[in-house]
Amino acid sequence: MNIFLWILQILLAAVFGMAGALKTMQPKDKLRAQMPWVDNVNAGTVKFLGASELLAAAGLILPAATGIATVLTPLAASGIAIIMVLAAALHGRRKEPQGVGTAVVLLVLAVVVAAGRF
Repeated sequence: MNIFLWILQILLAAVFGMAGALKTMQPKDKLRAQMPWVDNVNAGTVKFLGASELLAAAGLILPAATGIATVLTPLAASGIAIIMVLAAALHGRRKEPQGVGTAVVLLVLAVVVAAGRF
């Protein structure tokens, strides 16, 4: 079970690390082509989401890998789950079924990690 959780943690950290880096480093106008939902939020919110995703990615790996403050790993996964609930709602309002599906898959993975690590 531990190896399975590590695989999920690494997968989630990679996805959210890349997405967070993209959101924090690119201006909102450049993100619009890949992420049309940015039209529904202001630039500060996009940067905040990106920073939150970067912190969550680090929180999924670093505490568990170092053995320091390991309770942060399931808390990071719980934070990702909250972000994905909100993402699914946003994509649902925008009538983007693929976005909802992606958010739900990531939500389930985050919940499995959170439950497994708590």
